[in-house]
Amino acid sequence: MAAAMPRTADGHPDLSGVWEVLGDRVMPTDGRVRSKFLYDIAADRPGGAPFQPWARSLWDTRQKALGVGAPSEACLPHGIPAAMLTRTLPFKIVQGPGLTIVLFEEFNNWRQVFTDGRPLPVDPQPAWLGYSVGRWQGDTFVVESNGFNDRAWLDAGGTPHTDALTTLERFRRTDFGHLEAEFVFTDPKAFTSPWSARARFELLPDTDLLEHHCDNQKWTVKATP
Repeated sequence: MAAAMPRTADGHPDLSGVWEVLGDRVMPTDGRVRSKFLYDIAADRPGGAPFQPWARSLWDTRQKALGVGAPSEACLPHGIPAAMLTRTLPFKIVQGPGLTIVLFEEFNNWRQVFTDGRPLPVDPQPAWLGYSVGRWQGDTFVVESNGFNDRAWLDAGGTPHTDALTTLERFRRTDFGHLEAEFVFTDPKAFTSPWSARARFELLPDTDLLEHHCDNQKWTVKATP
């Protein structure tokens, strides 16, 4: 896991692989090991996220409810970066020329990051995971995104945002088995200023994603007469 990181034929770091967020906190509710960022992406930020008053009130309400009412309860997607923070439900990066794809085991969901030089759209169709373009700055993969809807949460604890959200992500593979990411959030409707958070991920070697489905509707199977 501490070996040198692999590189692609064009010399860039190869981010491909199945990744899982680093677990660094034992949850008092069930004793499971989770990432401290799962329920609060701003966990390392003194004072928390710089919320606008309405967003602070909504976040407080969701925190008191321990995240009950999250979109995922209705089989709807986690947002960014929440989709990458759910331990035991990993994600897979598939890096190719012109396009990098992120596959999420949860709900069999996926995300496209276009690396063919196109700009971000001016008026994109709102989406749970937004619209993303990427580029390399040295050994750092930089991803810019816009076009988010206002329904997703930034984390499982309920950090809100609006459709004005834009994100800047910086991914860096530090060695064969470890990946670091910085997330910068800009949303003047929800936050008083841009702010950032970091998370670390570990490679899950010799494995792959499993099929995962969600159904929140009650149903029965009737035997064929």
